[in-house]
Amino acid sequence: MRSQFAPRCRRTTSLGRAIVLMLGVSAVAAGCGRSQPRQDDPGPSSVVAEPDSATEHLEQDPLAATQRWTGDLDSMIARRRIRVLVTSNRTGYFFDGLRPRGITYDALVEFERDLNTQMRTRNLPVHVIHIPVARDRLLPMLLEGKGDLAVANLTITTARSERVTFSVPVVTGVSEVIVSNASGPPLPSLEALSGRELWVRASSSHHESLLKLNQSLRSAGRDTVRIRHADEHLETEDLLEMVNAGLIGLTVADSHLADFWSTVFDSLHVHRNLVVRRGGEIGWAFRPGSPKLERQVNTFLTRHSAGTAVGNELLRRYLRDNRWARNPTAGTERRRFRSMAQLFRRYAGQYDFDWLMIAAQAFQESKLQQGLVSPAGAVGVMQVLPTTAADPSVGVKHIEKLENNIHAGVKYMRFIHDQYLADRPLSELDRHLFAFACYNAGPRRIRDLRREAETMGLDPDVWFQNVEVVAAKRIGRETVQYVSNIFKYYLAYKLALEQEAPPAPGS
Repeated sequence: MRSQFAPRCRRTTSLGRAIVLMLGVSAVAAGCGRSQPRQDDPGPSSVVAEPDSATEHLEQDPLAATQRWTGDLDSMIARRRIRVLVTSNRTGYFFDGLRPRGITYDALVEFERDLNTQMRTRNLPVHVIHIPVARDRLLPMLLEGKGDLAVANLTITTARSERVTFSVPVVTGVSEVIVSNASGPPLPSLEALSGRELWVRASSSHHESLLKLNQSLRSAGRDTVRIRHADEHLETEDLLEMVNAGLIGLTVADSHLADFWSTVFDSLHVHRNLVVRRGGEIGWAFRPGSPKLERQVNTFLTRHSAGTAVGNELLRRYLRDNRWARNPTAGTERRRFRSMAQLFRRYAGQYDFDWLMIAAQAFQESKLQQGLVSPAGAVGVMQVLPTTAADPSVGVKHIEKLENNIHAGVKYMRFIHDQYLADRPLSELDRHLFAFACYNAGPRRIRDLRREAETMGLDPDVWFQNVEVVAAKRIGRETVQYVSNIFKYYLAYKLALEQEAPPAPGS
């Protein structure tokens, strides 16, 4: 492939995710660049990452993320590593090029330092290794012995406590409250939720709370809440943004999250009188039968959780200057989307892609503005370089015209897939995600990252929590955000169209 197909700088917007103490959350910056943040980058500038990062430890021992180890703190010290399962997100745990950042990261760096001081390990320190996973894999992997701790804003519930052991709480007094769009109908009581549709992740404590609410409604002879399962890659903050945009009607959020995000999103209504769980507590989780680890963690958290000087500093450092993506289906952008839908359908169908995925990519590239020309000369909705369009592998002229621009972008995606992604079987989702990553960073670079992922014990055929981890380290946050944003926009479009579809016969 000739040099005109080299990657170019792209603006990245995002659906935000954000918040609270020592555990998972994300928001995403808008900005262009590889490893150097822009001057207006929203990441907390005061964070100082440890030079001996957890990912470097993982790279030294590629099987650390996959081997099954069990035992208590003494065996972890003998191995000189404690594996912590975390969720990747923008303020909790994320990579800025080679440097990890975030509330979770900073808390675990402090935990590692404290542990080695207490254990007087000196020249043979114990390393705390961070292993990013999807939320619904946190507890299963912990119990399977593929991690020693899970740190991801986990509410301590009876059901979870029957499976794992929790630390002393790091946050207390948490209520789980109903959140709706401000323009929605009034909800005077929990009974008013009868028959309403409400979105939560199946792995969340919110789901448990709604099941209990449904038992109460059923006992009272009322219709139950219609629970819809959100994708496990979506954080609570993503669902709140979808509620704010009117894409979904209702969700549940922890009170501290709901209160924070209601100051960011103008159209959220936090129903503080509609509480599905009171007095919630959040903690770190570990396998049962680890009393030494439990004592070590509890001693640390007693001195570093919310309300302490260190805990309060982490909250102050990361809950400021967050910037949020625009809603991809609102107003003018939604009208643009409708007008272009036929073209996305036509060329995505011709080249065997999901048309909503392509539409989401176009929004990420240009906000669907055909008149946009980047500083690098990329043109139109799909931000295609003229040299790319002119290459014989694409061969589409006049990309200043909307239809030709979309045709060229999708045809180039097909070339990427056939030339660089057809060697190994990929799921339908990952086929799209890897093509997007190649479109952004260059296919040869992504091919190299897949090879490196395999040497690290990660799955080279899976993007989320696997090759994206290597991409974040080697490239920086741009490509990871680019792919993640497209996936979120895709979900938003899919939900919007589902809402507009006429009811099925007999429904």
